[in-house]
Amino acid sequence: MTHSAGDSPREFGPDLAEVFGPSQRDGGPDLVQLLTPEGERVHHPEFDVDLSAEELLGLYRDMVLVRRLDTEATALQRHGELGIWAQLLGQEAAQIGAGRALRRQDHVFPTYREHGVAWCKGIDPLDLLGLFRGVDQGAWDPAEFGFGLYTIVIGAQTLHATGYAMAIQRDGDVGTGEPDRDAAVLAHFGDGASSQGDVNEAFIFAASYNAPVVLFCQNNQWAISEPIERQTRIPLYQRALGFGFPGVRVDGNDVIATYAVTKAALQRARDGQGPTLVEAYTYRMGAHTTTDDPTRYRLSEDVENWKLKDPIARVTAYLRRMGLADERWFTDLQAEADDLGARLREGCKALPDPRYVEGFDLVYAEQTDELRAQKAAWQAYQDSFETDHTLGETGAHR
Repeated sequence: MTHSAGDSPREFGPDLAEVFGPSQRDGGPDLVQLLTPEGERVHHPEFDVDLSAEELLGLYRDMVLVRRLDTEATALQRHGELGIWAQLLGQEAAQIGAGRALRRQDHVFPTYREHGVAWCKGIDPLDLLGLFRGVDQGAWDPAEFGFGLYTIVIGAQTLHATGYAMAIQRDGDVGTGEPDRDAAVLAHFGDGASSQGDVNEAFIFAASYNAPVVLFCQNNQWAISEPIERQTRIPLYQRALGFGFPGVRVDGNDVIATYAVTKAALQRARDGQGPTLVEAYTYRMGAHTTTDDPTRYRLSEDVENWKLKDPIARVTAYLRRMGLADERWFTDLQAEADDLGARLREGCKALPDPRYVEGFDLVYAEQTDELRAQKAAWQAYQDSFETDHTLGETGAHR
């Protein structure tokens, strides 16, 4: 839904304005925060974590490089090299904090924006670009990386995640006390997806079967052009209580707090204590996708206010204040980001075009007579064209 040119983006009526007090608009007193926007380290009585300098520098590096990935992919789309790109600008801390809390055996079910979590799981960013370039459907093996394929159907992955969590529970890989065996599932979705029936059904199944799943909602305030005030009358994390499991709201622009909260929720799941809803309270600084124009429905004042809470800037301030990194380190990191950008630009343009006939081999584990016939017909159609090497196989038109 978009507003007409004459609409004011925030004119929703006094009734909603009264319902949403500071708790909903500003994070509220229940917000878990360990690093303030000014870069001050604070503590929380329930959720806290001691990170070494090396670990903190690692989280910062992740965020910087993932932001560069996002910047390069956006530019590639603008130059016609990608069909579309779902931006994550402003959500780096929510994704890196959650991604680094995972263990090797944990499995992730993403939406289409979890580029930072994919990074943490070891997915080559070029594989992400191949998906958005349209030359493959996701070139990584979900079983190998513990990271599912991107889900375009809004909210569907939460049911997939809950079912997978129920399965590992029945396989005996939960609550054994063995750190390298006990596993959990992390399901990502946005505030807009929380209004979908699939998500609420996933909540019911997760609660009913005490499934070892962490339902991680990145509340970036906007479901495309629909604001959070139009989606819920209570903070999202409080919805979990209605289903019978705990919910936590964390400052999604605070990578330390997001890491601490997600780590605790995942361990709770691995120990057999069931699901948790984590609401990462953040803001989508960019557009919903590169086809979206957010200036049509949100105020520039809101964007400027959230820039003051930038997830990378606050860690920069902390690192400098504590003397954990010198200028040489920051310069080297910038050079690493430049190298990543160059690799993405060159690698994206060099990605091979797909061989469409191979798609028939990827439908079922065992080939059927019907698919064999369809494959043969398609191959004959391709062979009817003269070879055109610019298409990567035959000259069949796309």
